[in-house]
Amino acid sequence: MGLKEILLMIGTTFLFTVLFIPIVGKIATHIGALDIPNERKVHKKPIPRLGGLGIYFGFLLGYILFGKESLQMNSILIGSFIIIITGVIDDISPIPAKYKFMGQLAGAAVVPLYGGIVLQDISAFGIYINFGMLSVPVTILFIVSVINCINLIDGLDGLAGGLSSIYFLTIGIIALAINNANGLDILLTFIMLGSTLGFLWHNFNPAKIFMGDSGSMFLGYIISVIALLGFKNVTLTSFIVPLMLLAIPILDTLLAILRRLINHKPISAPDKNHLHHQLLNMKFSQRKTVLIIYAVDILFAVASIIYIIGDFTQGLIIYSVLLIIVLIFIFNTNILWDRSKKKKLFSFKK
Repeated sequence: MGLKEILLMIGTTFLFTVLFIPIVGKIATHIGALDIPNERKVHKKPIPRLGGLGIYFGFLLGYILFGKESLQMNSILIGSFIIIITGVIDDISPIPAKYKFMGQLAGAAVVPLYGGIVLQDISAFGIYINFGMLSVPVTILFIVSVINCINLIDGLDGLAGGLSSIYFLTIGIIALAINNANGLDILLTFIMLGSTLGFLWHNFNPAKIFMGDSGSMFLGYIISVIALLGFKNVTLTSFIVPLMLLAIPILDTLLAILRRLINHKPISAPDKNHLHHQLLNMKFSQRKTVLIIYAVDILFAVASIIYIIGDFTQGLIIYSVLLIIVLIFIFNTNILWDRSKKKKLFSFKK
């Protein structure tokens, strides 16, 4: 795959999505698929959802123009259709979390069971794990987990779209650097980069449209599939790379689960204590908050590029330093618990 073809892929899907998103916005407004402000939301006026449809149709156009039919691609298309339909239904009229989860499981299961895309084993830091008979359930769990990571981080204008774009761009750079830009994972990467940037044109603060669950779930699905394909096709020489590129949404999700367990609340219960909320509480604007998270994610991306095509040890050192900085930030915020209440809990009356 040459540079001209790559630029054509990105440019075509970008232009299509930029032009198609306003149509999706009008449809969303007409059918009442609107995100209404409440005490948990940051925006102040109703914003149309269903932006994920624009990303999805950009993806489909890219496949039609540049892709080739295969069993793997068929499984990805079927799974993506299940995911996008589940998300669209939820965007139009919210459905219970258990039904949304069932849709995620069904979409994820198609990938290993029909497409044969399976996470068979992983190795990192000298440790090797072969999942054997558990490889299919582990693959499904991985896909569903990434879907929900992106879904949970989608809380500010341009946040999920920007982090996803950084992921796609980084995978693309790594593939080109190691001369492995011919796999299905790379085709999906550049198609999705154009589509997601096209959506971001309308979604960066102040957003004219939101991606909704249709968009965040679809992005999480494709991101996880690219990670599985790339690891299998040796675009990524270590599974640690996609995990580090997703460090921010993964950490935010793990902390959300832990926070709700600490506070004896259901894991699916929404709240306003995510990573981006902590930055907003520090009086950063929406735009500055998003740009700060972009900057941290770009640093993880640079570390990933160094890890793969540069010096392995330097990459690990940068990863470690970044994780320590993020953890220091986390423990100096209310992301896990209300620190003022914690002080009261350990104070004693004289």
